[in-house]
Amino acid sequence: MSLSTLTATETPVVLVRAEEDGRESAAPTPYREIVVGVDIHQSCDRVLAFAFEEASRRDCALRAVHGWKLPPASGCSPVLNPSVAREVDRTVAQMLDDMLMPWRLKFPDVRLEERTFIGSAGRELVRATTGADLVVIGRRIRRSPMGTPLGPIAHTVLHHTAAPIAVLAHD
Repeated sequence: MSLSTLTATETPVVLVRAEEDGRESAAPTPYREIVVGVDIHQSCDRVLAFAFEEASRRDCALRAVHGWKLPPASGCSPVLNPSVAREVDRTVAQMLDDMLMPWRLKFPDVRLEERTFIGSAGRELVRATTGADLVVIGRRIRRSPMGTPLGPIAHTVLHHTAAPIAVLAHD
């Protein structure tokens, strides 16, 4: 039901898992951290605006994460050539920092941590969300009836993250 609702709207949707034992959770505790998945190759203004506004409203830390892999056509494996991996990671980290700079200036009260990692973006993003109070991700709006309505990263995060997940549609 939640996936069909999620893909049928362009309005932000927050999915919260039911408690496994069917009981309501204990009294709410202060927020500690929000995690936002960032695609440095796309405009994520809507996703970042939501994440920064929520972190500011809740007076909690925001961790922005981006995963990357070298394309198979590059012929380089980060495992085989660590110096290439370090150089690419520095470049990716700088791109993430550049993307977040306007948001850092707009929300100076938000404690921001940036993290890049090598690996499957979906799997690594799920790992990064351990202990998060909220996870914020984007999903591309599919205009064509062909193909899956949800990308592989959003699909992985939705199925393997325990924290509440805010999903924002974007072009």
